[in-house]
Amino acid sequence: MSKLKKSMYLHETASGAKPRIKRSYDTKLKVTKAYRDSLPDMMDAKHDTVSGVHVPIQQVGVSNFKLPLKYKTKEGKTLVLETSITGTVSLEAELKGINMSRIVRSFYDHKNEIMTGERVGRILAAYLKNVKSKDARLKMIFSYPMLQKSLRSGLEGFQFYRTAFEGVMSAKGQYRRFIHLDFVYSSACPCSAELNEHARDVRDAYGVPHSQRSKARIVIEEAPGKKIWIEDLHQLCVNALKTETQVMVKREDEQAFAELNGANLKFVEDAARLLYREFDREKKIKDFQIACSHLESLHSHDAVSVICKGVKGGFKADFNDFAALVC
Repeated sequence: MSKLKKSMYLHETASGAKPRIKRSYDTKLKVTKAYRDSLPDMMDAKHDTVSGVHVPIQQVGVSNFKLPLKYKTKEGKTLVLETSITGTVSLEAELKGINMSRIVRSFYDHKNEIMTGERVGRILAAYLKNVKSKDARLKMIFSYPMLQKSLRSGLEGFQFYRTAFEGVMSAKGQYRRFIHLDFVYSSACPCSAELNEHARDVRDAYGVPHSQRSKARIVIEEAPGKKIWIEDLHQLCVNALKTETQVMVKREDEQAFAELNGANLKFVEDAARLLYREFDREKKIKDFQIACSHLESLHSHDAVSVICKGVKGGFKADFNDFAALVC
């Protein structure tokens, strides 16, 4: 009696037994309205199909879908930048879920427009209507290029800044808009510099004060009816800290950078307060939070600080994702 061939569900076996299930893709299928209407829709599911506890969800949506979007520079030029988008809405307890593709489709309706804080508000209003939710949030992250001139040689090079536009809209139509900016700078330690001068003066010993690449992560809320440019935020950082890292350098630029650091020694506490002074003066900014991290070359840990404007009901100094500030 011959032994029966043992078959598999999806694959043909080495002995030649055919799979039990046939797999194929129908390239000739044309989706009609009737066919589309016949497809099951989880939005029609009964309330008791909701898994877990029937409670509202504050944010549900999509993250990191990407589009090439247009941005206007302060000089009036248009840039097309790859943008990572997160869009979320609130979900009521009686609803099982949302139609997430509607968030993406709402955004595609605006893909050829210039992205501004005002535009983000219109997109939010559109997908609040499409998804039928109470609250909505949108964040667009991109790398923003600015041309930087060297300190003394006249060379130029592009510096890129991690930037984000963020908008939040409530069910009552209240719209708040935020800008995020990462600024990378050099921090030379005041204590180390002082100790090195002592060694040179007292013992004629040469030393090098420690300095390190450092990052400030800025989040600002724009004042109602006001517009502030990314370039303006960058200039506030330069005015405060002076020692932005360089792109293109010759020897005279490297020497200048050493002198610049020597003239602007700073602890991480100094960096936070210097930035506070500049951002607090700007009337186009309603509120802000600033987190600084100095990636200490002396220590195997980092020095960090967080400061906020102190607006009632506004930002708090609750930033703790310091690992994201590695640069």
